[in-house]
Amino acid sequence: MMPEVPLARIAGGILALIVLNASVYTLPEWQQAVLTQFGRPVGSAVTQAGLHFKLPLIQKVHRLDKRILNWDGDPNQIPTKDKKYIWVDTTARWRIADPLLFIQTVQTEDAAVRRLNGILDSATRDTISNQNLVEAVRNSNSLLDKIKAKAEAEAQKKGEALPGAEEEVTGEIEPVTVGREALSAIIIEKAKLGLREFGVELIDVQLRRISYESSVEAKVYERMISERQRIAQKIRSVGLGEQSKIQGKINKDLQEIQSEAYRKAQTIRGEGEGKAIRIYAQAMNSDPEFYEFIRTLEAYKKGIPQDSTLILSTENKFLELFRKR
Repeated sequence: MMPEVPLARIAGGILALIVLNASVYTLPEWQQAVLTQFGRPVGSAVTQAGLHFKLPLIQKVHRLDKRILNWDGDPNQIPTKDKKYIWVDTTARWRIADPLLFIQTVQTEDAAVRRLNGILDSATRDTISNQNLVEAVRNSNSLLDKIKAKAEAEAQKKGEALPGAEEEVTGEIEPVTVGREALSAIIIEKAKLGLREFGVELIDVQLRRISYESSVEAKVYERMISERQRIAQKIRSVGLGEQSKIQGKINKDLQEIQSEAYRKAQTIRGEGEGKAIRIYAQAMNSDPEFYEFIRTLEAYKKGIPQDSTLILSTENKFLELFRKR
């Protein structure tokens, strides 16, 4: 028979296991921890993954994420400096840089998100409202640069620029002085000051979407269409002017070519007629009767229609020519 194990030893073993289990905790690679004792942080933050120890029942482990976290704000209606009301949807990335300070101030990620909501919304509103709409929509003047570069290339190719076309188009496009990326950087700098005291590091902020308020969106689109149609009409007018100039030059060149061709044709025809006259003169001098015969044939050919029957008397001079031959 096996010896009986005292109940006290069994209870002591179970208690030892409970105490050991309460004294040990593990951290994965993506977590960090802060120990608190009676609600107050103890020691420094634990950032290394692996097995760690704590005082059982007295100390509590607060686990925090080490990874970069996403923040998605709610769309806010913000007026720009040029009095255009727009909806701005912002997103950001952040991480817990100081776990100990984080536990002392906000304690949980949900509380940190609420802090981010207020600080980032305020920084975004303050930044956007001090700039014109174009600064939040575009990032650079690349469109203007492309139009100017194309106009310069056309001018070099043709030797002259299209008057007023490039100036008309670029004049309707407001140039950018700050740009969308710079606005994001300004928002980050403003928000960092408020988040630093919570142990939070702001990685970046992006203006994810910007749209007009629904009440003015249709009017804005109508104005944009009207402006583009006016620009198109202006460019068409310039193009028609250039077309008229080109067509006039073509007509002038065509008249010159036709005049020169007519002059040369008349010269060649005159030379040909002169040669024919000389040949006829030589033929008449060498054989007057044969020349008379040829001229008579030509006269009949021109004077008598085709498919005609000609009846001649025996006394006709034409037959006399044949009899002589």
